[in-house]
Amino acid sequence: MTPDRLDNSLLVIFGGTGDLARRKLYPALFNLFVDGFLPPALGVIAVGRRGFTRDSFRQEILLPSLETFSRRAASMDAYFEPFATRLHYFRTDIYDPEGYTRLEQFLVELEEAGGSRGNRIFYLAVAPEHFGPVIRSLKETGLVPARGWQRVVIEKPFGHDLPSATELNRQLREAFSEEEIYRIDHYLGKEMIQNIMVIRFANTFFEPVWNNKYIDHVQITSAETVGVENRGGYYDRAGALRDMVQNHLLQLVTLVAMEPPASLATEAIRDEKVKVLRSLKPLDAAAVSKNAIRGQYGAGEIDGQMVPPYRQEKEVAPDSTTETFVALKLFIDNFRWAGVPFYLRTGKRLPLKVTEIILQFKSLPDILYFKEYGELRPNLLVIRVQPLEGVYVQLNAKRPGNNNYIVPIRLDFCQNCEVGVNSPEAYERLLYDVMRGDPTLFTRWDEVEAAWKFVDPISAAWAAQGQPQFPNYAAGQWGPPAAQRLLICDARRWWEENGAESIS
Repeated sequence: MTPDRLDNSLLVIFGGTGDLARRKLYPALFNLFVDGFLPPALGVIAVGRRGFTRDSFRQEILLPSLETFSRRAASMDAYFEPFATRLHYFRTDIYDPEGYTRLEQFLVELEEAGGSRGNRIFYLAVAPEHFGPVIRSLKETGLVPARGWQRVVIEKPFGHDLPSATELNRQLREAFSEEEIYRIDHYLGKEMIQNIMVIRFANTFFEPVWNNKYIDHVQITSAETVGVENRGGYYDRAGALRDMVQNHLLQLVTLVAMEPPASLATEAIRDEKVKVLRSLKPLDAAAVSKNAIRGQYGAGEIDGQMVPPYRQEKEVAPDSTTETFVALKLFIDNFRWAGVPFYLRTGKRLPLKVTEIILQFKSLPDILYFKEYGELRPNLLVIRVQPLEGVYVQLNAKRPGNNNYIVPIRLDFCQNCEVGVNSPEAYERLLYDVMRGDPTLFTRWDEVEAAWKFVDPISAAWAAQGQPQFPNYAAGQWGPPAAQRLLICDARRWWEENGAESIS
């Protein structure tokens, strides 16, 4: 990123002592500060219920946050004090109307002292059930409209189905315009996600073959080795379909499958993404039974340690039927992708932590000459999102030596493998874009609406199927056996993180 000239503003973080703020927001802001990407006089106001003073907040919340989670922790000695002077703590209950009145007075005082000209960003780092009440209180107590420009940042989940998402959007639109609403999906801030369009549209040898004439299928995997950690209460109400597929994975589908936009303007890119979501072939009950696999992990071994089953996790019901794994086969009904299956999978307590996109190209016709010298592997384009960031192409080539034996080789670029490379965190890019008013990497309402329209029938079909036989995979396995059969039935296979071997 190259620093832009940004307007001074106030960033108000509701949930300012919570896990998201400590793990992601404060470290991201500090990293931006060290790298010179913050406005000259950005003020940050952490709103919370706990009885901190400004100094105790800095020592008990801010300092441990940066020491533990900032990629610029080595710069603390030089930068902590000047950064900390920008942060303020405001104590109130988010359900107390009087608290919002006092907050308005506090913001006006800071604006007059700091020259932010009434520009305000409201970040809702609170549980989803608090979104509506906070928005309503902002409107009713006069915090919005602001004297300058105003923006609001909403974390996922954006509703738990289409009706709830529609109601939340209605509440938002009573206080903010669509252009002022930033629905954050941290996946879109990751370096290699931003790189997908560059790989496609800036290389002449990719775009001509980026279609159903040459691509056999697409695999998108987002796997985690961890369980639900401290999110059991939320996760048991949501599940993998709502928590991951509806937003993260479908966003990756749109970036892989979208048509070239007319320009790099925000709305041009968003328009093409929406077209993909609207072109997804709906899954009826019969298709869900065949092409939508769900699972829940039992006890098992991760990294040599025994871990408990999902139903014994904190705040999870002992008879929970919430899925912790989803695998889907879906199709995009348009001219470019007709007939090309997209295989999606995501889950917790899987063998690897990895997010990657694999495009497998169609195989060559069987040629006897080549088959005498080894098995031809399919050509692959692998985009690695995390933990490794990079891209590689798998080709077939002659092995060095006097014979003509054919082996797969890679043309490999790894962005964060070299010593000293420290890629910006996703929240750095996203917060920076909020401050400069660029919503390209945020989801527009019609994207959210189209995603829920695709996901809701899957949830309904699963509910109608009755109680699933959970748990159906052990921690440390790649989901239930049905997830493997999803591809085996099509004479295909899942690829491992390194793309070299199939998962069995």
